Amino acid sequence: MRETRGPWYLLTGLALGALLGLGYAWLLQPVRYTDTTPASLRADFKDRYRALIASAYQANDNLVRAKARLALLEDPDVYRALAEQAQRTLAGGGDLEEARALGLLAVALGPAPPTLAPSPSGSPAAPSPTGDITATQTVTAPLSLNPAASLTLATTPVASPDQTSPAAALVTPLPTFTPLPTRTPTPTPGAPFVLRIQEQICDPDLEEALIQVQAFDASGGPVPGVEVIVSWEAGEDHFFTGLKPELGLGYADFSMAPLTSYTLRLAKGGQPIAGLTAPECEMEGGERYWGAWLLVFEQP
Repeated sequence: MRETRGPWYLLTGLALGALLGLGYAWLLQPVRYTDTTPASLRADFKDRYRALIASAYQANDNLVRAKARLALLEDPDVYRALAEQAQRTLAGGGDLEEARALGLLAVALGPAPPTLAPSPSGSPAAPSPTGDITATQTVTAPLSLNPAASLTLATTPVASPDQTSPAAALVTPLPTFTPLPTRTPTPTPGAPFVLRIQEQICDPDLEEALIQVQAFDASGGPVPGVEVIVSWEAGEDHFFTGLKPELGLGYADFSMAPLTSYTLRLAKGGQPIAGLTAPECEMEGGERYWGAWLLVFEQP
């Protein structure tokens, strides 16, 4: 008599083999990584790696080396990774100096400032009946302090070298402009900030009540890395300017809870501003919402 076996013994053997293989791979002979790249690190180890790079950059100011080290992490957006880590460090009550170093490195690696480019409308004028030609070139570039402002540069009239030869004047080359290298502004040592503007902002596009801070140096340039301290009855918070450079290198904000009074001051000096509560605004239809405070500080 012939015994007929079902497929269960095969499935049981496969399951036992898989369990034995996993146990051997995980317990007896686990994988050991050697000579690997920082891109394969765990997320928390990557954060530590970025913090060490930021601390080294703060010590030696070597941006080229910092870029080379950060490139090993293969982050899709290096600036965003640094800025988000700085904000996470502040939100989690981490080291303030580490958050500041991350923020300053993020600012240094942020988008390059716009360069001067000739306007499409700028072109040399037609020669006059006397053979003279006036060359005018207009160059516009947005200023960092005011997005609505523009810088206009115009060349002085260029006279033809040969008054009797208009053709020679037409080939006179127009002057070119080479933008000077920019420098990341930093606070002037020992110079306190003075409150220049304090006003309520009613903007229905804001999703929450905010204290918006902007810091400028004596020349009007935005200053990143300025520590801002906000305190209220239940606690205190620290944050830095420059962690949201898309809103300005000297910009920082803090979310207010309605009906709570806050006091704000800068760690580097300056008078404290007390009694900051979320302002109540009203739309045209009568709907009410919470507004914001704008505080602009400047070094004298």
